[in-house]
Amino acid sequence: MSLSTSARPDRESPGSVIQFQDVSWKSPEGKTIIRDLSFDVPRGETLVFLGRSGSGKTTTLKMINRLLDPAGGEVRVDGIRTTDWDVTALRRRLGYVIQEIGLFPHFTVEKNVALIPRLLQWSPERVQARTREVLSWVDLDPEEFLQRFPRELSGGQRQRVGVARALAADPEILLMDEPFGALDPVTRTALQQEFALLVRRLHKTIIFVTHDVREALWLGSRIGLMQSGQFVFLDSAEAFLSSPLPEVMAFVDSGRMKPVQ
Repeated sequence: MSLSTSARPDRESPGSVIQFQDVSWKSPEGKTIIRDLSFDVPRGETLVFLGRSGSGKTTTLKMINRLLDPAGGEVRVDGIRTTDWDVTALRRRLGYVIQEIGLFPHFTVEKNVALIPRLLQWSPERVQARTREVLSWVDLDPEEFLQRFPRELSGGQRQRVGVARALAADPEILLMDEPFGALDPVTRTALQQEFALLVRRLHKTIIFVTHDVREALWLGSRIGLMQSGQFVFLDSAEAFLSSPLPEVMAFVDSGRMKPVQ
């Protein structure tokens, strides 16, 4: 499969915080899932991984925080190969939000959000102030929610807590794996709007995985469309909408679908 010319990375790109160089990954059964993947993520960019199920989006994301290690090539974070990082130190530098949220059910909202700052041995005063701050960013009143448990929250509220927890230690990089995918459409749209405003405010480097083309166009400064473990397109949302590539056109058309009459 030939790549769009816009999908070829600039190896000399200054300020890249994440780099993939000829990366491949194989399943335990030996099947190649990711093949010869190369791209850079400049500091402060929101790069959306878009693609069908099984295209390699989540596998690629997991190689950034070493939930998976590449079978070939190398992944770098802040110029250092991920395999040279201490895995705990690396993960504490990255915010991670997943669809299942993963809140500790026996922890209050306050303890869930404060988890990483406390592991980093921040002072109690700094932890408390930061916990309140990030909860307010995701539209949760600290006075109302600090002492609640996850079981006392709606799905949208739990997802907001998950985002707040990922931001609590002020990571430069956020990894988000279909974070809004399990929510009802109304709640999902509200969170997308709030997150888009938050992105512009915080200037984080974000990798966002989705299969929803409208979400990708709304949130991404660039869109990387994956197919069979490779990028077939990597460029701006504007270029995505005008691309003649068949897989791009299929996703664009899916976002324009109307109800059957």
